[in-house]
Amino acid sequence: MAHQWRGVIREYFDRLDVTKDTPIITLGEGGTPLVEAPALAKLVGADRVLLKVEGMNPTGSFKDRGMTMAVSKAVGHGAKAVICASTGNTSASAAAYAAAAGIKSVVLIPEGKIALGKLSQAVAHKAQILQVQGNFDDCLILARDLAENYAVHLVNSVNPDRIEGQKTGAFEVVEALGFAPDLHVLPVGNAGNYSAYFKGYLEDFNAGTIKQVPKMWGYQAEGSAPFTVGHPVANPETIATAIRIGNPASWDLAQSARECSDGRFGAVTDAEILWMHRFLSQEVGVFVEPSSATGAAGLFKASKAGEVPAGSTIVVTVTGHGLKDAAWALKDEAGNQIEPQSVSKNAAEVAERLGLA
Repeated sequence: MAHQWRGVIREYFDRLDVTKDTPIITLGEGGTPLVEAPALAKLVGADRVLLKVEGMNPTGSFKDRGMTMAVSKAVGHGAKAVICASTGNTSASAAAYAAAAGIKSVVLIPEGKIALGKLSQAVAHKAQILQVQGNFDDCLILARDLAENYAVHLVNSVNPDRIEGQKTGAFEVVEALGFAPDLHVLPVGNAGNYSAYFKGYLEDFNAGTIKQVPKMWGYQAEGSAPFTVGHPVANPETIATAIRIGNPASWDLAQSARECSDGRFGAVTDAEILWMHRFLSQEVGVFVEPSSATGAAGLFKASKAGEVPAGSTIVVTVTGHGLKDAAWALKDEAGNQIEPQSVSKNAAEVAERLGLA
């Protein structure tokens, strides 16, 4: 009989910071596919490249792995409301899990800086949404202030419960492959996911399940690359809205993960991100939001510099579904809107248009 996936808390109960008294708020998150990407492997000159497709989570992004833990622990502590600062995916996830728990959700978003697909999810799950006159970093400062002084529980990735849940992505990679990849590549915004995967791999290594921790490669957008430049960025700008963050909340954790894994941080341009966004859709068959293509774009950039080991096995986490920020898929490389071609009802004429005649 097929095993029904039960969500990350039940599946990894003995490897998470939970007890039998912890209420479990789940939407069936985790268990996402690890998809072979031969076209990407060929492009970057690696033996194997696999995509960890986190857009298959319930709200369409990796955030659900951490949110099931954060909201479950919040409810366990008696919380009646949760709050988050968000550029999109966190708001969708927090609102959905709060709805499942029967508690209130409050979302602080930067004014005019959120993809509509994500905002619509938060609205659908009845979050109380406030646009803050500032950027994401201003939103997070305000959310922390409110959580410290009022009866609301913070569920951003500064909450260690989020990292604890997100580390399960690494467990799943090891279980699927039977070993750890040589490299694990991710987009980086707040760097919580980067830190979480490292934590999961390190726990597997310490348990003797894997022989080495993968080198962790994290990539940012050039206009929003504090790890690359080595200091916070006051006014981050990029089309990759999910990683438009200038002062990452997981700075110290991520720097430690990079150092311990002999990893790296790097940056790619918006043009490189959009090129890879199209490549993944058209050549691999995986539709991601632009931000999610950042890791793969960085891997391609590294390969052009001769930095990708030829015989390596590489896992790239693509963090969110393409429908989160679908507008970019409807534009060509020149930025023009793509419109369907109009044809008659005549089969011969359609065949000729398609080059089949």
